[in-house]
Amino acid sequence: MNSMSHEFAPAGELPEEKPVNLSRRGFLGASLGALVLGVALPAAGRAQGAAAAAKSAPRVSAFLEIRTDSTVLLRSPFVEGGQGVATAMAQIVGEELDADPASFTVECAPPGADYQVVGGRRFTGGSFSVRSSYEIMRRVGASARQMLLQAAASRLKVPMASLTTEPGRVRHAATGRTLDYGALAADAAALPVPENVTLRADKDFRWIGKPVARLDARDKSTGKAAYAIDMQVDGMLRAAVQHAPRLDLEPGAFANEAEVKAMPGVHSIHRLPGAVAVVADRWWHARRAVETLQVTWTDAAPGARRAMPSDFSSEGRKAQLAATPGPGIAAETVGDAGATLKGAAKIVTATYDAPYLAHGQLEPPSALARWNEDGTLDLWVPNQAPEMFQVLAAKAAGIPPEKVRIHSPMLGGFFGRHFIYETANPFPQAIQLSKAVGRPVKLIWSREEEFLRDALRPMGFVRFRAGLDAKGLPVALEAEAVGEGPRDRWFGRKPDAADGSAVEGIAGKPYAINNRRVAHVLVDDPAIIGFWRSVGHSMNDFFYETFFDEVADAGQQDPFDLRLRLLADKPRHKTLLQAVGDLSGGWKRGPFTAPDGSKRARGVAMASPFGSEVATIAEVSLRGGAVNVHDVWVAIDPGRIVNPGIIEAQVNSAVALGLSSALLEEVVYAKGVPQARNFDGYPILPPDRMPRVHVRIVESGAPMGGIGEPGLPGVPPAVANAVAALTGQRVRSLPLSKMKFGAT
Repeated sequence: MNSMSHEFAPAGELPEEKPVNLSRRGFLGASLGALVLGVALPAAGRAQGAAAAAKSAPRVSAFLEIRTDSTVLLRSPFVEGGQGVATAMAQIVGEELDADPASFTVECAPPGADYQVVGGRRFTGGSFSVRSSYEIMRRVGASARQMLLQAAASRLKVPMASLTTEPGRVRHAATGRTLDYGALAADAAALPVPENVTLRADKDFRWIGKPVARLDARDKSTGKAAYAIDMQVDGMLRAAVQHAPRLDLEPGAFANEAEVKAMPGVHSIHRLPGAVAVVADRWWHARRAVETLQVTWTDAAPGARRAMPSDFSSEGRKAQLAATPGPGIAAETVGDAGATLKGAAKIVTATYDAPYLAHGQLEPPSALARWNEDGTLDLWVPNQAPEMFQVLAAKAAGIPPEKVRIHSPMLGGFFGRHFIYETANPFPQAIQLSKAVGRPVKLIWSREEEFLRDALRPMGFVRFRAGLDAKGLPVALEAEAVGEGPRDRWFGRKPDAADGSAVEGIAGKPYAINNRRVAHVLVDDPAIIGFWRSVGHSMNDFFYETFFDEVADAGQQDPFDLRLRLLADKPRHKTLLQAVGDLSGGWKRGPFTAPDGSKRARGVAMASPFGSEVATIAEVSLRGGAVNVHDVWVAIDPGRIVNPGIIEAQVNSAVALGLSSALLEEVVYAKGVPQARNFDGYPILPPDRMPRVHVRIVESGAPMGGIGEPGLPGVPPAVANAVAALTGQRVRSLPLSKMKFGAT
């Protein structure tokens, strides 16, 4: 029996008046008779990365349980949020264990040193999960298989070399006898974990590299999947909040406190940092009450850490970025761009910008906090980094981290939203409310509160200069990215070092431009900024790849052919570009007339995000002055693959989000407040504007790259370049909905 089998249940299966009694037991209790297996990893402070950890000797731990019915429980280091990591982990471990991934149940592991497999840390993001843990998780499966073989050899009294495995059982070929894994689990659990194991050869893979069906598809399709917003515990109250309109305001007097206290189901009213909350018997009662509460908001004390200026606006921020001069902190210096520009036959200059973006995930933020009689705290919270949340929750609660149990349900939306952003997470509020009322409290932010307090993708602004020789070929390029990136905001700024998240997608491009300088001009952002799907690449590849087409046009070069020429010494990139051209039926820029009589054009872009390489072509037309995208072709080279079906799904998802950001999305600030408070003011891509997506996977054999984010960055520039080819109007500012287009 799984020690966590009764921990979670979908709210839809539980009457509200009879909540499930969630166990207070720790996560690591193993099933009686189960094989519990894991991997020893270096301590976080001494970790040398995943490669070193993969070479460590495995030890018995809490990764893997083989139950008596031969099903498998895998505690994954990573949080499932729709990206398919649970299925990928089952494929990887199952491959070496010789167990069908369909027999796996995958749960997110609790905080613990064993799971810090991302360079000595643990987080789910940066398209890093599979590639950071691939060797380690293979060793988990291979070690378990060897222990099962050893147990079978003892049981059958035969040499271990005479045994083989097939999915879920050990076979003795000479006698035809078999033993299911479940029957061997208890004996295997008593054995020492082998110091060395042999991993399968790639040619023998049964599941890795195959389109194994998603393990979570059925529960999601039938409504059984349980998210943080579904969690319930005995004696639980619900809470809703009303945040201050600006970050630098605090709650003062209430004009109608008695009226609100008398509303149906209301338990109590509370002041919180920058917010007020109502606790009630049902969330709808709490929300109606807190929205009815009339609050006088007062200025925060002088020196508040995150004070939002009352006159802050998006237009003002863009003007500030444009007016801030360089040269900034160098992020890439190759050759002598300055001197080469002075001698260039032609100079091309342009400035580009992109707006703040919201995450807009399907599941609104929530947190369920329960203080226990022994002084411990249970916290059910959407997150991408359980250990980080444990530390911050302990700080908020005023107790040691080891007294905080973090439960990490499946995420109802991802995109970098669930990190440790100051003021953008509800769990400190839930902790405070639960302690105040002496009962468990589940807090849910309404959609309006989420739009008010989301951690946004920062605004981007870049200045470009390129120099061409007499043949129209680029010989020098300078770029200054102006603003602040999320990496240094949340993980610490290094003096005199550029923030990689502010320049990724501009620095390190593969084109043979021999003189380059890329710099970061730091301008602190008063907004709460965060990671957004593909982070800096989401806008920087738009800036660079669209400017590349401007340079090609200035030199009278075809942009596809110029890319091929400048990638002559980069066979991986050149192959990928040719692959996307072939996938699209052959490169043609246009304008051209399609079979339906519409006038169309194509644009191309390349990106190198998160260890993968991507080439993208988009075909567009105009409809009522707006851009209509018909087809997007994506060739992706992640080096090596685990599940091509998940790759294709992730590319489709990334194209949808990339196109939504290119065409429609924009957070607008005025008077220190975001103007959109729901999707009526923040439109996202509707189904009827989703193009056909065509995907080709090119498995080059390079080191494994990421999957979840790389499909996005090439979409905005490919679309913008197609629009320029079609209309002659160059797009330098997103979203495209700000412009009215007309074909030339």
